[in-house]
Amino acid sequence: MSDFPQLLDPQAEEEYEIESTEGGIWTGSRLFVGVVTMAWSGVAFAYFYLRAIDRSGQWDPHHLTPPPVIGTLIAVCVLLGAFTLEYGRRQLLRGLRFEWLTAAWLTVLFGVIAGGLQIWQLTRLPFYPGEYGYTSVFIGFAPLNVAMVLGGAYWAETLAARSVRLRTELGADVNLADSGHAAARHLRASLAGCNFYWWFMVLASLLFWILFYVVD
Repeated sequence: MSDFPQLLDPQAEEEYEIESTEGGIWTGSRLFVGVVTMAWSGVAFAYFYLRAIDRSGQWDPHHLTPPPVIGTLIAVCVLLGAFTLEYGRRQLLRGLRFEWLTAAWLTVLFGVIAGGLQIWQLTRLPFYPGEYGYTSVFIGFAPLNVAMVLGGAYWAETLAARSVRLRTELGADVNLADSGHAAARHLRASLAGCNFYWWFMVLASLLFWILFYVVD
């Protein structure tokens, strides 16, 4: 019974709400990566299944591939986006706001470039969408990759924009690295989730780059 009044303390309730939101952001971001994993798993399953059951040489008889240079540039942009976001996160935790914002906007730029290159690549394919098994799987992969990469860029953009807004709301002297304000803590939690998502995208990009441009 001695702890009951403490539960009614407004400051304790506020702290509980902030921690609950932080936990929700952490869980939600990981669940989102799980959903994305299921989407990529569908593409990977189609790739390996159609290739395994091919008995008539219709998987990729002419060894047709999308422009490999563009595909490699897409993967490199995703990798650079993850590196710059990781760098920006570390700078934010050190209290270096300018470096964090610069890295965040660079991540957005790399994401937009990667998505744009993927769309441009679709206009330069040396095959028809349903011509062979390989081409069908690639056509399923490419739009999904555009959505995932641009989605990561949008996530990073919202974090950068929120940082700029917090500078106005909380003041230029507030250190987002150790501020106990709810908005600053939620920003750090969301940034950790976004960073986790980008590194997952690096693994996915590397896997499908190998499958579409190296193996075939």
